[in-house]
Amino acid sequence: MDTTQPTIALIGHGIMGEAILSGLIRDGLTPADHILAAGPRVDRGEELRDRYGIRPFTDNRAAAEQADVVILSVKPQRLDRVLENLRGHIQPDALIISIVAGASIEKIATQLGHSCIVRSMPNTPGQIGEGITVWVPSPSVNEEQKKTVRQILGALGQEIFVEEENYLDMATALSGTGPAYVFLFLEALIDAGVHLGFPRRIAEQLVLQTVSGSVDYYRRKKAHPAALRNEVTSPGGTSAEAIYYLEKAGFRTAISRAIWAAYERSQELGKDKPTGQLKENS
Repeated sequence: MDTTQPTIALIGHGIMGEAILSGLIRDGLTPADHILAAGPRVDRGEELRDRYGIRPFTDNRAAAEQADVVILSVKPQRLDRVLENLRGHIQPDALIISIVAGASIEKIATQLGHSCIVRSMPNTPGQIGEGITVWVPSPSVNEEQKKTVRQILGALGQEIFVEEENYLDMATALSGTGPAYVFLFLEALIDAGVHLGFPRRIAEQLVLQTVSGSVDYYRRKKAHPAALRNEVTSPGGTSAEAIYYLEKAGFRTAISRAIWAAYERSQELGKDKPTGQLKENS
C-alpha cells in the first residue's frame, strides 16, 4: 500500500465504515482522496468529506468501479441487494473485504461473480484503534493482497489471520459481539454501585478503573484468570461470598449460553447463500 496507494471504496459509511477510513488516514496508509465512501445519505457523505477529506458517493457502483479494494460494511439485511447492484461493476483484479456478520465467502463470491474475497470480523473498539479483527481469505487472494488486508485491518487495532472460515462465526460471537457483553457488565456494576449509595460519577470511576486495571494486571501477570481470582478471594471473605452467589446464579452458564446464541445467530445470517463453486482466478 505504501507504494501503490490504492483507491479504496467503502460500501456503507456507517460507524465501522468511518472507523476504517479514519484509521487508514490516521496511520497514513492511503491519501484521503483515495478513499471513496458510498452510502444513501447525502448529508452523511458530506459530513465525512468535511471531516476527513474523503470522496463521498451515493452510487455504490460508481465508487466500486474506481476501486482497487472494495470494503463491504453494510448491514446483513441489506447485503443481498447491495451485491446484486454491484455485480459486474467490480474491477477484475480488485480485492473485496467484507465485515458483514454471517456473510460467507461463497455467498459474496457467487452473488458478485468475483472470487478474490476476504471475510473479516472487527469489533467496536476498532473505532479508536483498539479493536481486534479475525479474517480469512479465499484461495484467490495472493500474498501481496494479504499484506494489504493486514494493513487495512491493522488500522483498527490487532488482526488475526485464520485459515478456516468457520472461525469467523465464532469470532462474531466472542469478539465481534463481545463489547456488548462488557458494556452490559459495566452498566450492571455501575448501577449496583448507585444502588449501594454512591453518586453515579463515583460509581463509574470506581468501576472503569477496576475493570481496566484488572485487564492490565492480567496482561502483566500472564497467569490463568482462576489463579488471579484466587489471589483476591480470601476464605470466608467478601469476594468469596460474592463469587458464591454469582456461581449459584449461573453466571458462567449465562455467559456461555449467550455467546453460543450469538454464534448460532451468526450462522443463521449466513444460511441464505447461493450454491456454487469458488474458483481461483486464472
